[in-house]
Amino acid sequence: MITKIKASLSEKIIFIFVLLLGLFFLSSFFLIKNKCLFVKDYDPLNITFDSPKNIAVLNVPCGNVIIELYPDVSPNAVKRFRTLVEAKAYDNVAFHRVIKDSLVQAGDLEYGKKGNLNYGRIGTGSSGLGTINSEVEHPFNFDKGSVGLARSQSYNTEDSQFFIILKDEPLYETEYTPIGKVIYGLEALKKIKYSDKSQYVLRPDYINSLRMLVN
Repeated sequence: MITKIKASLSEKIIFIFVLLLGLFFLSSFFLIKNKCLFVKDYDPLNITFDSPKNIAVLNVPCGNVIIELYPDVSPNAVKRFRTLVEAKAYDNVAFHRVIKDSLVQAGDLEYGKKGNLNYGRIGTGSSGLGTINSEVEHPFNFDKGSVGLARSQSYNTEDSQFFIILKDEPLYETEYTPIGKVIYGLEALKKIKYSDKSQYVLRPDYINSLRMLVN
């Protein structure tokens, strides 16, 4: 005859605790490995835009980020950006500078390409087209989602690098050249890999593609 052994109350509590602890670590691991799980992906073909010719679609690891460009505000800067987008120059370029919940920056076409990343010089590279003048004369509110061209410490040094801010930055007005604003998909940018130790990211995320909606 087999005798059934009843577990004590304390043993049952320990068993339940271990089970819940295991489920917690399993779910945490799953969420870390699936950082895009709760991020909505936007299909620009299912959205109606007032000015489709000024829409750029930035595809990042967690989906599409849809940007409306402002050629009336910064015509030369938008022209440079469009030229590089149409040349597919931004494809597979790193988000080399990321500040958590604040800013993402990409666009170093010389030192930021996947497979040819130069950690010693990333952020200093160029497009080969030369720099353009800053366009900071027009009033522009750098609120969350604004897109601007990066520059060195001096004005009139803009080229290919761009940044997108994840929070309002009123002090950026008259300091940086605006080129547009994210109108859909900002949450996907908040999932871009960042470092707690530096603004510059080791083994960064990359731009998958960047295209104009209308060629």
